[in-house]
Amino acid sequence: MTALAFAPATEMETPGATPTSPPPPPVEPPPRPEPVAFNFTHTDGFTPLLRQLGVSLLVTTYQANKLLVLREQAGALSILVRSFDRPMGLAADARRIALGTRDQVWTFRNAPDIAPQVEPRGAHDGCFLPRASHVTGDIGVHEIAWAGDGLDELWLVNTRFSCLCTLREEYSFVPRWRPPFITELAAEDRCHLNGLAIVDGRPRYVTALGPTNTRGGWRASKARGGLVMSVPDGRVIADRLCMPHSPRWHRNGLWFLESGAGRLYRIDPTSGVHRVVTSGLDGFARGLAIVGHYAFIGLSKIRRTSAMDGVPLAERRNELKCGVAVVDLRVGRVVAAVDFETAVEEVFDVQILPGQRFPEVLGFQKDTVQHTFVIPPPPPIGAANTKERISS
Repeated sequence: MTALAFAPATEMETPGATPTSPPPPPVEPPPRPEPVAFNFTHTDGFTPLLRQLGVSLLVTTYQANKLLVLREQAGALSILVRSFDRPMGLAADARRIALGTRDQVWTFRNAPDIAPQVEPRGAHDGCFLPRASHVTGDIGVHEIAWAGDGLDELWLVNTRFSCLCTLREEYSFVPRWRPPFITELAAEDRCHLNGLAIVDGRPRYVTALGPTNTRGGWRASKARGGLVMSVPDGRVIADRLCMPHSPRWHRNGLWFLESGAGRLYRIDPTSGVHRVVTSGLDGFARGLAIVGHYAFIGLSKIRRTSAMDGVPLAERRNELKCGVAVVDLRVGRVVAAVDFETAVEEVFDVQILPGQRFPEVLGFQKDTVQHTFVIPPPPPIGAANTKERISS
């Protein structure tokens, strides 16, 4: 364990100054950027599908520093917007949400007893409150997922250190696995490890953009350097892919996105044979959530400044959209979509919030969280006396 010690702060004089020297003039803070209106459109089938499945949808956009919650309300689409610093990976179920940000991982817990009291009263069926934050430092956290026998251990794709890791309160992170070609733990983003699939409570598959072992080495082969690997053996089950992301295990099959080509695949992990489920997606496909027969896929535009030599989608970057497309896996085509027309241009992760039709997620932009409290129920009558008798 490496530790750094810092001397306590003391009053100091600027060299050449005297205690009576006037302080320097205050530096004016830079002007705050003007807010940008958030406009979106959606197909007629998007909101009814959320209602049919009985779910809401979580979407992160690190470009806009927002967590979005897409919900159906009285036949219309409602989008709740919460601000976080560079939000990326998500893990979610009906009880909790985990959110990876620039240098922290936030955990939220559902307090369903509070939900009916949230304005508008009686409308919400869940209320997720921030409960804890673990400071990781800027590790480039990408996808995150719960694993373990009780799905109670959070695993992170630590892209900057090219490893999978977990969290312990005494450490920034605990490295647990890295690809065989990564020879040491270094903050160099050597292969752009980015996606994680859990099978039977265990990390089982990952995606990366290149089998490289040098700082940023994957960048030179974006067009055909991507691969899907199994964990823990590190076996490559598919390679020569264009920027793969978001591996998911669903109905005894592995699915993933070939982001740079706008395709969704299903792959046989044993043989490595993979088939295209759908192609021609209108954006850089990243972020995948599957429920029943439907795949919700995040779509992003490609920045004009991004170096994308040889990446097929880059040839039509001016035509790309940002939003979420829904693919019916039975027919392999897009059946519903929501398009973010302004403010949001890149999506990172997409996750289903099961059994939650109209949840609230409390953030920190308003003081609501300062006046919302969750405490355990009082002990049964006589419990305190029992404790006193035992301790006496």
